[in-house]
This record gives sequence, structure tokens and C-alpha cells, in this order.
Amino acid sequence: MTKIKSLDDLRKLKDEVQSKIKLREKGDNPDHLIQIKVSMATCGIASGAKETMNFLIEELDHQGIDAIVTQTGCMGYCYAEPTIELLIPGKEAVVYGFVDKNKAQEIIEKHIKRNELVDGIIPPTYKTIDD
Repeated sequence: MTKIKSLDDLRKLKDEVQSKIKLREKGDNPDHLIQIKVSMATCGIASGAKETMNFLIEELDHQGIDAIVTQTGCMGYCYAEPTIELLIPGKEAVVYGFVDKNKAQEIIEKHIKRNELVDGIIPPTYKTIDD
């Protein structure tokens, strides 16, 4: 982390942090925004979900894409962690598995920007062995 040497440095850091928080906590009209839920149960965290979530927050902010990125508990797809659920207003939710930084970048570029599905979707009809 960079050392803060002046009031301007502190203000710059405050603006950067507020920008990242804004991306995660826009609660006024979540139904009108792109929503990404990152599964952050123990298996997800162990598989890199925290890094995936941080990347999504930073990249969406960098590209100026208005979205909400939040964390959720277990989605039940432990074999495919890290997993994310992507909800674009007016569309069906899509769950992606094995989402690392490269896959997250591909999802942003293709699915969010161009409405093209990306490999790695976990179908809604998927059943576990327990079902």
C-alpha cells in the first residue's frame, strides 16, 4: 500500500475506496442494474472467489459499467468453484463455474457487453447426486 504523505493523497485514496464501495452497495434500484453474486462459501474462497470478486469490482469500475457486485453463500456447485450468478435486467439469471480472472474478463467482454453467452454455464436443470 502506498504511504499517504499529504491531504491530497488521502483524498485520492478516499475517492478510490468510495468508488469500489459504490459498485458493491448500490441499493436504490438493484432491479435496473447488472447484478453479479460471487459464491463466497469456504469452498469458493479456497478456490479463489475473493480474487475473482476483487477483479470483477475493479474491472467493472475501470470500464465504467454500472453493476452491483455482492457476495453470497454456497450455491451448491462446490465442484465448479469459484462460481458467480450474473443477472442482467430483463434476462434470466446465468450461473458460471470455474470463474477465474480470465473467465471473468471474458464474461464482461462477451456476456455483459455483447450479450453473448460464454462457456462455463451451469444449467438450471443441473442436479446433484443427492437430488
